[in-house]
Amino acid sequence: MRAISKPGLIAAFAGLLSLSACEGSYYVAEQPVEPVYERPIAPYAGMVWVDGDWAYSGERYVYRRGYWSRPRVGRTYVRGSWAHTNRGYRWNRGRWR
Repeated sequence: MRAISKPGLIAAFAGLLSLSACEGSYYVAEQPVEPVYERPIAPYAGMVWVDGDWAYSGERYVYRRGYWSRPRVGRTYVRGSWAHTNRGYRWNRGRWR
């Protein structure tokens, strides 16, 4: 049986790390305006509203409407937010925490 060389192992590990960081940060000069729409009625009691989210597409952010979701045991949904940096505005996605 052949042993795996250290350089080969390091290269494989570096490849895995680069795949795990596929989602990048995208910056725009101006913060987009969130569209106004009426939240639909919950399909049944106990549902949690997940606010709309922004996704980067090409050269701009596009808005994806919110939706109702089943609650996750022991977790709370934290809505996304815009961060202003010296490079411009960046969207921090909403997440379950």
